[in-house]
Amino acid sequence: MASKRDYYDILEVDKDSSEDQIKQSFRSLARKFHPDKNPNDEEAETKFKEIQEAYAILSNPEERRKYDVFGHERPGGSPFGSRGFQGVDISFDDLFGGGFESIFSQFFGGQQSDRSRGSDLLVRHTVPFQASMDGLEEEIEIEVLKDCNSCRGSGSAKEGGSRQCPSCEGRGRIDEISMIGPFRQRVRKDCASCRGSGRLISNPCHDCGGDGRALQTNRVKFSVMPGISSGNRLRMRGQGESSTSLNGSPGDLYIEIDVETHPWFERDGPDLLMALPLNFADLTLGTTIEIPHIDSDDLRITVPPGSNPGETISIPGRGLPHNNHGSRRGSVTTVLRLLSPTKPSRKLKKKINEIRAELEDSIPPVEQRIRDEARTRRGR
Repeated sequence: MASKRDYYDILEVDKDSSEDQIKQSFRSLARKFHPDKNPNDEEAETKFKEIQEAYAILSNPEERRKYDVFGHERPGGSPFGSRGFQGVDISFDDLFGGGFESIFSQFFGGQQSDRSRGSDLLVRHTVPFQASMDGLEEEIEIEVLKDCNSCRGSGSAKEGGSRQCPSCEGRGRIDEISMIGPFRQRVRKDCASCRGSGRLISNPCHDCGGDGRALQTNRVKFSVMPGISSGNRLRMRGQGESSTSLNGSPGDLYIEIDVETHPWFERDGPDLLMALPLNFADLTLGTTIEIPHIDSDDLRITVPPGSNPGETISIPGRGLPHNNHGSRRGSVTTVLRLLSPTKPSRKLKKKINEIRAELEDSIPPVEQRIRDEARTRRGR
């Protein structure tokens, strides 16, 4: 049995390609090998199905991560079930639009796209770093296309002036079925009678021009949970654009969170990392440092005597909350740094030279120190 081809090779992209690069390559290849463009060509049809399967995996961040680690031998078997990838209906028109991505979501728990549904919206919102510790209640204003107040979403200037399109029964799209060899090909297109709106209007509303929607300012309240990270998205169901169809449901609003940086902490999930610059005396003799912390209790860092630059001190349970894990918190890790005076005074230079002379008597020669360091690094 022949081994499966690498998904990246199939889509003619590199492993470090961005989502947009993968999407662009998929569109180009799918248009090239689409059955509508290559009727009765079994090789093109096989290639088209292969391209679909590769894109279904590489366009899904979680499935792509698993594939990068395990390849085709992923734990748990194929994500497409025991029958493997069966292909999906992608109209040739969809390859020129933006709606084909959701077709593949059905393999990973999603639903097929619904043309009668309003468009989803994405807004980006910045929150202070403290919100990742305590959470936050927020309220923002957005402009969104909602049902026109004048015509109540009908698109007609008078009551009863709008009716359901009989051609598509209000769906806004029609399916055309054709046979390509032994296979049935479904092509879904905008209804020509109503231009995809699902309704026919005799006297258009003056305020919305017959669209049934108008731009409105909405106030949206939402909660930012402790442990939130930059890039996390909050989904507000039904808060997106209203549908252009008579019986369509509104889209969703997605709020992408951007967490501000902290003056000294860097973040790795729930863990916090900071550099702690200390002078030679503090590293040699040891010291205790207290600094303000984001949980309102001072952070106490005990530096043991004989510490060296680059060593780390970890304090468990003082990091950020684990997202969706109740009271669990990450760690704070401090990296010790040596802070040397850039312009020492004559008096200080004299004292340092005196100390250096004493140090030379108390530590091994430089060549021996280098050997010892190498042994330690190699674990011998």
